[in-house]
Amino acid sequence: MFIGIDLGSRSVKIVSISSIPSAEEMEITTMKTFDTAVFYRGYIKREGERIMVDYKKIGFSDMDPLRIVATGYGRNAAGINGTDVIPEIKAHTRGAVYQTGFRDFTLLDIGGQDVKVILVRDGRIEDFTMNDKCAASCGRYLENMATVLGVDIEELGRHHTDPVELDSTCAVFGESELIGKMTGGALIERLCAGVNLTILKRIMPMLNKHRSEKVVLAGGGGRIYALQIMLEERLCAKVVTLKYPQYNGAIGCGLYAVS
Repeated sequence: MFIGIDLGSRSVKIVSISSIPSAEEMEITTMKTFDTAVFYRGYIKREGERIMVDYKKIGFSDMDPLRIVATGYGRNAAGINGTDVIPEIKAHTRGAVYQTGFRDFTLLDIGGQDVKVILVRDGRIEDFTMNDKCAASCGRYLENMATVLGVDIEELGRHHTDPVELDSTCAVFGESELIGKMTGGALIERLCAGVNLTILKRIMPMLNKHRSEKVVLAGGGGRIYALQIMLEERLCAKVVTLKYPQYNGAIGCGLYAVS
């Protein structure tokens, strides 16, 4: 068994892969997601100075992993014993190439506290840009706005027509503006569309810098259907959502563990 872990700021994603001769034939046997705080409280065990993940408690195979590869926000802070660490850009690119079969594309990954845009050529990283200075246009912003609107992320992500113009993309101050629009009588559907439009405005400069005929959505972006529609209209490109958008980093780590 091989393990891939994406230690995100909001959630931890783990995949296990059966022991096989090649990554091309790999079989993902288990995929699990945990709230990050819950994961560190409940599934980390210490043996002397070593920090270990209790995979059996998580519900994985009784076999000890042959290799573990991790990435993500907490990959270095966790210090998990026996774990190889790789950069997020590398993990997400490998995962997206595997999931799509594409060799040339732009990958857009919306994480809990950052946004990554990666230009992939011939299956390799050619260039990338990250926004990690604040939570604007990230998963945290979407979660905050959905909470204010009283909807879940999937419902928020359905709306893109007739958006209300929102000036603030700050994960904190945006709440006040949204509440002000609600008290002014704006429809929830238009406000949801407005939130999605603010995301689009923040990421368009990054996407224009790394243009491709295909754009692949990973992370939280894979849950925002409206974003796919709006991107296709503005980029005139094919926009594809991964089958497992939020597990993409963990899958990439699993591939490196097998190889």
